Amino acid sequence: MTPSRIHRLTLTHFRNYRAAGLETAADMVALVGPNGAGKTNCIEAISFLSPGRGLRRATLEDVADNQGDGSWAVSAQVEGALGLATLGTGLEPPRADTAVSRRCRIDREPVNSAAAFGDHIRMVWLTPAMDGLFMGAGSERRRFFDRLVLAIDSEHSSRINALERSLRSRNRLLETRNYDDHWCDAIERETAELAVAVAATRGQTAARLTGMLNARALASAFPSAQIALDGWMENALLTETATSVEDRYRQILRDNRPRDAIAGRTTDGPHLTDLQVIYAPKTMPARDASTGEQKALLIGLVLAHATLVAEMTGIVPLLLLDEVVAHLDPNRRAALFDELRKLGAQVWLTGADPAAFAEIGAGGEVFDVESGRVSARR
Repeated sequence: MTPSRIHRLTLTHFRNYRAAGLETAADMVALVGPNGAGKTNCIEAISFLSPGRGLRRATLEDVADNQGDGSWAVSAQVEGALGLATLGTGLEPPRADTAVSRRCRIDREPVNSAAAFGDHIRMVWLTPAMDGLFMGAGSERRRFFDRLVLAIDSEHSSRINALERSLRSRNRLLETRNYDDHWCDAIERETAELAVAVAATRGQTAARLTGMLNARALASAFPSAQIALDGWMENALLTETATSVEDRYRQILRDNRPRDAIAGRTTDGPHLTDLQVIYAPKTMPARDASTGEQKALLIGLVLAHATLVAEMTGIVPLLLLDEVVAHLDPNRRAALFDELRKLGAQVWLTGADPAAFAEIGAGGEVFDVESGRVSARR
């Protein structure tokens, strides 16, 4: 398997970095510094070298240095599935007559989207914002799971975006008092096709991730989870053909037109799917577990997913772990470092206390981050 690695990272006008860069050959890269120094900004920049809006789900304009001209750039020399390559993405200075558009390049040649980066590297991340995942809204768990799917299938995000556009088109049509049934049929046919494609990929990933979680249950220091998708379409596709599920959903959309017109939204479909998670050691919903148990469960879930990505794609994903080790006791911290080494991934970690990274070993490197500057610790 090929590990995803970054050898050189360059940031220009990205959040609090006007111009910064680092080079590393380490397996574990620790970014250490006080709160607000820019540690998370650095790994957020890395996350833009994958499809989507990065680990904070920020808009393109939000990540630009507020003292600059609105442009920003992230570039990295990576070693991945296709050997050495330079990946770059960013935003050109906004113009009044031009819509904001993210640019993506591989070896300085333009590519259509960040989905092309998936041919070189894959990424998995864990941030403090995910700590409330099991207690929060179903939309957050659905977004989290879609991110897991995206690390395996780099086209998943494009299908979701297409489904959302199709749903919006249907909703706008239903707002018209005397809408055309034939035009509505056409939109619903497209919606059903996209919905089945999204649901099928989710269901396949859930089944494979369940198998990986079961296989790791006794081998990992982190608790195992039992997962299931709470969506009729994902579950139906486990036993029914895609064509039959598509036909059924198209009929549901047709029957629900009056209700959806009143609601102003589509009230059935995979855009409402939730992710159910059980804390396996105690066979209870993850939302009822303690804060510490939930955090350990989430780490175990991400580690299992990273292993699955490597197994299915042949690319060991890059891991971005933001403020994860600070909340672990010494035994769990040592266990995490051990599992990361066994995975064979390059891992980028952040934290305020250098002592938390004392055990990353000879294959690790610590960088000091302060006021938008990054420097290797001597």
